[in-house]
Amino acid sequence: MLVQVKYCEEKKYVKLNEVEGHFNFGQFSEKVIERFCLPPDVQLTFKDATGTEVDAEIFSDLLGQGNVVLTVFSNDEFSDCSRSSASDLSFSSSGSTIIMDEVPRKKLRIEDLRSMSAKQLIEDVLRSKSGGEEVLQEYQTTETLTDATRRQMVNILVAHMIDNHGHLPTKAVREDYAKGIVMLFPSLRDPYSNKGYEHFYDAASNTGYISWRLKTVQRKIRRGYAMSPNTSTDISPRGPNFQRTVNVERQLDGSACQEAISLLNHTTDKSLIFQKMRETFHYRQKLVNDPGRSDNILSTFPRFLDTKGLVSLVRCLEWLKT
Repeated sequence: MLVQVKYCEEKKYVKLNEVEGHFNFGQFSEKVIERFCLPPDVQLTFKDATGTEVDAEIFSDLLGQGNVVLTVFSNDEFSDCSRSSASDLSFSSSGSTIIMDEVPRKKLRIEDLRSMSAKQLIEDVLRSKSGGEEVLQEYQTTETLTDATRRQMVNILVAHMIDNHGHLPTKAVREDYAKGIVMLFPSLRDPYSNKGYEHFYDAASNTGYISWRLKTVQRKIRRGYAMSPNTSTDISPRGPNFQRTVNVERQLDGSACQEAISLLNHTTDKSLIFQKMRETFHYRQKLVNDPGRSDNILSTFPRFLDTKGLVSLVRCLEWLKT
């Protein structure tokens, strides 16, 4: 049987098979969700023209009577839809056609569809690209990603983004990729930011892992090789501008350093904060010694203001450099 379904002014046919004279209510609900790309966990409620709820027990019998009109409600929209008039329902000349109407919530539905589409995009890219399965497997095993695996994932996704959208993808494209990442990997979501994915891409400031990787690729293309530019500094024999060599541990530079700074602004893991502060010591030393940028030290590294022990760490590193 072909069932005509109306959802938000959009009509589609849903095919429903009759098995031994019985129509499966659960199968019908699943097909409605699938055809209209609704969230898989959405709860639907059906009512007839009299406002009586139709459930699985009577669905098949009611459908067999023909000329049945049902209204479908989602769990979030029940109170609003229950006040809708029966005159909003459409009838078909065929007894095998059911037309269901729902109060439109187009904006919410479009956002849900974009989120689901973005999630599917990220999964498809990782499954089809070299190294992507390793990312998926690590998350499945540990429910998180290490820094190295996260960088690998971003590199894979940015390469795909460039292949499909060029070297200057729009903000909307970058935002879709960032949204898809936290949809596919929920533990990577930042609970303290507005949207949860700004550490991957923040449209307002054009920062985040995706932006840093795009800039790195663009620099490589312009220069023909991957090498951070050397900066010349007026080195005096001593004093605050004296550039000392500090051998504390692995130091980050370029896009890796920018990624670490972005992570510091979003993470609440104290051990990770201390690790990244150590790895960005050289960068921070240059920032302090630059008169034009030294005033930005607390805005660039705001963890100095809310993390106990960081000042002691910095004093220790300062001692090591002398």
